[in-house]
Amino acid sequence: MVSCMEKYGNKVEIFISTIFARLGQHVSQKPRQTIVLSILLTAICGAGFARWTTENRPDKLWVPQGTIAEVETQDYERFFGSSSRFNTIIVQAENKGDNVLTKQRLEDALKMHFEIETQKATVEEKDYSLLDLCTKGGSCASRFDGVCQCLVTSILRQWNYDLATLQNDADFMSTLNAYGSRDDLSATLGNPVFDDNGTLLSAESFTLSYFIDDRTEEAGSDEKGTDEDPINEGWEKDVFLATVESVPSNFTSLSVDYLSGRSFSDEFGSAISGDLFLVQVSYVVVFLFLGANLGRIIPGPESRWTMSLAALFMVGLSTAAGFGLSSAFGLFFGPVHSLLPFILLGIGVDDAFVIVNAFNRERVGGRSGESNSELAKRGAKALARAGASITVTSFTDLVAFAISASSSLPALASFCAYASVGIVFLWIFASTFFTASVILDERRQRDNRRECLCCLTRKKELEEEEDEKYHEGIVSMYFRNVHAPTILSKIGKLVVCLLFSALLGLGIWGAINLSVENTQRAFIPSGSYLTDYINAADKYYPASGIDLAFVFEGSSSIYDKRVALSELDTRLSGKSSQPPYIAEPTSETAYRNVLAGLRDFLNTQGTSTIGGATLGTDNWPTSESDFVSTVKAYASVTGPGAVYFQDVSFSEDGTQINAIRVQSLYVSLTKTKNNGDVIDDAMKQIEAMDKTREMIASWGDELPNAYPYSESFIGIEGFKIIRRELFVNVALALVAVAVIVFVTVASPVTSLLITINVAFCIVEILGFMYFLDIAIDSVSVINIVLSVGLSIDYSAHVGHCFMMKGGDSKDRRVLESLSDIGAAVLSGAATTFLAVVVLLFSSSYVFATLSKQFALTVGFGVIHGLVLLPVLLSLLGPKPFEAAELPLGISKVDKKIDNHDLALEESDP
Repeated sequence: MVSCMEKYGNKVEIFISTIFARLGQHVSQKPRQTIVLSILLTAICGAGFARWTTENRPDKLWVPQGTIAEVETQDYERFFGSSSRFNTIIVQAENKGDNVLTKQRLEDALKMHFEIETQKATVEEKDYSLLDLCTKGGSCASRFDGVCQCLVTSILRQWNYDLATLQNDADFMSTLNAYGSRDDLSATLGNPVFDDNGTLLSAESFTLSYFIDDRTEEAGSDEKGTDEDPINEGWEKDVFLATVESVPSNFTSLSVDYLSGRSFSDEFGSAISGDLFLVQVSYVVVFLFLGANLGRIIPGPESRWTMSLAALFMVGLSTAAGFGLSSAFGLFFGPVHSLLPFILLGIGVDDAFVIVNAFNRERVGGRSGESNSELAKRGAKALARAGASITVTSFTDLVAFAISASSSLPALASFCAYASVGIVFLWIFASTFFTASVILDERRQRDNRRECLCCLTRKKELEEEEDEKYHEGIVSMYFRNVHAPTILSKIGKLVVCLLFSALLGLGIWGAINLSVENTQRAFIPSGSYLTDYINAADKYYPASGIDLAFVFEGSSSIYDKRVALSELDTRLSGKSSQPPYIAEPTSETAYRNVLAGLRDFLNTQGTSTIGGATLGTDNWPTSESDFVSTVKAYASVTGPGAVYFQDVSFSEDGTQINAIRVQSLYVSLTKTKNNGDVIDDAMKQIEAMDKTREMIASWGDELPNAYPYSESFIGIEGFKIIRRELFVNVALALVAVAVIVFVTVASPVTSLLITINVAFCIVEILGFMYFLDIAIDSVSVINIVLSVGLSIDYSAHVGHCFMMKGGDSKDRRVLESLSDIGAAVLSGAATTFLAVVVLLFSSSYVFATLSKQFALTVGFGVIHGLVLLPVLLSLLGPKPFEAAELPLGISKVDKKIDNHDLALEESDP
């Protein structure tokens, strides 16, 4: 008796097959009109490019919107504006490791600085120098004008950044020792050497840093969705970078490692641009593989090189239409969206192989005797056969991506939305455009016309027998005669179950150990000057890490609690070796507090030079108004506390203090991997951020209302959520896929087996990411979502085909399924692999990671779809659909073979 679920499955299969049969009939009768309409639909969707927007800002891509860090950043920028751009040089001797503190080398450093200070960059026909662009608030030993007003930090300030002053200094080391305390010197010098009295003797490096005001708002970057800052970027390129790059030839006593505000985007962009050639090569490889596997390699009868072009064109149409419609919906295009053509290529060629395979198998005679109407009937049958299969895979892919389109990570959400729209168009164009192209190619072959010059007829007549039928190719025969009999034997099933159990165990162990990591350093291509700078910074300044600021609000509260604020260092001491990992406040580099500076100044100098306010018994101004005016005079750009100029925000009328910031920093939060690479430790960064907030909350009413700010907090918030996002999205996608597979395959048991198979595959991909040293980050999380979509295809095709094979023997049905769809699945997987294997040679972290994860996806997806799932179906598979076709003859998995060597013998009519 047929169960309700079996009836449901039969009805679903008949419904889908009927729809696609009608579509196939229509497309086959009017292939040219179908192609024109497909192109027209793409053009209409392309109108959406009028609303095309891009987004390249990390805080708008990889950070959940509305986080605490975002609120802190908005409050901070309300008082202190955007963070300054940072350009820095680690100055060393020409022979690294020698003493850099010689007079000759200091003079060369000042000559280098002079070029940076005086050279100008021309941007949009206007000249800009350092003095035009710098952040104000610097200080020198005895001057307050010129470059001394700029925030430039270096030991060279001891000579007011003036070469003549240094040259006339008879005891330059004494001047240098007056820079500050031993801690101050240690913070800016690399490997300093002091004598027993604490006098500086030598050092291997010192830093020279320039801060310039951020001008992204002036460039309209918010509207453009980028961090473009053309004025500063122009100066950095034409002045800063040009000068430091000339050091080997112009300042021969020095060697330098350097970093500019544009360095990361330059180096990352150059790596991507340099690998675009590999992308082009991958498409050529795909074209060649498609042409060689869709038909005969040598152009002529049975060749399908035109179909190879049609498959790629189908992917191009889907990409263009998907991008256009997504843009019309207001979705932004981010850097990772450039991976989408690879995704659509992988899914598209898989559909192409399935459709061509169906066309081949529905051919029952020679082409020469096939009329257009008979070819249309074959097209209807072929699309009815293939349509259900590509529908199952397309809808499961669609749902897998659509689920992640709800991610709280904007980049992931937009990427998956783009992918979902693209997959819909891929499904549409595979059923229409590509099917129409196959019909035209079948007509070409029937009429004995040439491959690309289809208007020309071959002189040699087409040689074929009237009753010539489709014959299985080498790959299909391999599945029938070797692969299926091997894995379906008793020993084969046992070995498969044991091997995949071990593989799953390894996957679980690796997935548990998979961690979130800050892989920003990995984006830097090998051989980049940025790598040299980071290595030098790690070597010489291991105690310096992420910048941190404590912001205190409220004029009256700041005045009332001025003493506690000036002694903030006592609350920050002793926190460098454990969370929150704040550097010891013993140097100007690690701790800068305007009220601590003012306190010391008032204790020694009074107020005579900064307004003359009356001081109370605590040596502070006696009223809030006097306090505000004293702070304003002290921290002015020409005042004795000019270094704090940027650390105080006053009301518009200057009568109140809106906020002050106390500058600090974290220790270097890095770790060394097993291979010896030093990377930023994301978990420590998360812990440092959270503990900093807890520490501030613990201060209560003892200090004014406060919050921390760090430019890095935005990214660290992303680290906090990205692991949870990964596993939640994958889990939801698998659940959704299970539902869709059930609806489309319409068999509870087969759907469950497909879902379990895909789940095992994803777990193993995650586990082997750990073994390949691929961490959870913004790139890998995207690729994992792709893995869910792609790995489904291999299993869904086989599972659906199994339901369409009739008979009582599950082993025989599995064999027929593999010989039918196995070659198409394997060819599609091989094409996807070849598309990305070229990128294994990429110097770009994005493409290198993509290729590794795709290789894992294809590898595990194929072996699960063509090895594990067939075994599971042979053991637990349900009955076939009513419309299933019965096998002919006997095969090597039947119980009685009667010494036949042939895999399949057709019975006599």
